[in-house]
Amino acid sequence: MGGFTLKYLLDTHAWIWLFEGSSEFPPKTEQLLKDSGNAPLVISAISPWEVAKKSSIGKIRLSMPLREWVVSSTANPGIRICPLTPEISVESNSLPGKFHNDPADQIIVATARIFDLTLITCDKNILSYPYVRSFWN
Repeated sequence: MGGFTLKYLLDTHAWIWLFEGSSEFPPKTEQLLKDSGNAPLVISAISPWEVAKKSSIGKIRLSMPLREWVVSSTANPGIRICPLTPEISVESNSLPGKFHNDPADQIIVATARIFDLTLITCDKNILSYPYVRSFWN
């Protein structure tokens, strides 16, 4: 995914909050996100789909129209989109242990596992899943 050392994958909610300037992040997570040494941050290719889906059903409200929001937030030079590869597709359907059935979360976790990234998330299901590195502190 380019000539960068990639370290962190943002869960969809973390990407939304980061772009919207939310204060929802705990102090250590906020510091990690502000540290330019951790850039670029990665989002899964499924995250724009998840934002669009949640916006279309009224689960989230964005600061600008959906299409504009997705274009602006993905054009940010500090963000890289990880494509949905065949390897991630297979991994997302064969995650070790017990994991819940949300396809977006499965793809995001598989992306973190395949690319050896730490997943930034407040999702308790992911934070308690022992087969992926996650951070929310």
